[in-house]
Amino acid sequence: MSTTPFPPPTRLHIVARIAAAMLGGYALCWGFVALFIASMFAAGMPFHDAESLSYMLAFLLFLGLFLWAFAARSLARVWGVLAGGGALMSAAAWLIQRTLL
Repeated sequence: MSTTPFPPPTRLHIVARIAAAMLGGYALCWGFVALFIASMFAAGMPFHDAESLSYMLAFLLFLGLFLWAFAARSLARVWGVLAGGGALMSAAAWLIQRTLL
């Protein structure tokens, strides 16, 4: 087992982590908000209550995702989870909204 520390990150790597944390975290939270509002409205919750609750939960989610983006070992996994998860949740929200209208 090696006891050598990890090499220091380059400036490009730090910028990529910040971009993943900000942009990817925003994309996933946006998808979460859209999916949560559509799901809760479909389940019978009033729209503005679902909207307020989703924004409060998304704030906490964004904080956790932001921290995870710097703690995760693989930058590709961070981008995959954040961007892919945001796209999947947005598509699911679109399908639910389409059935409601």
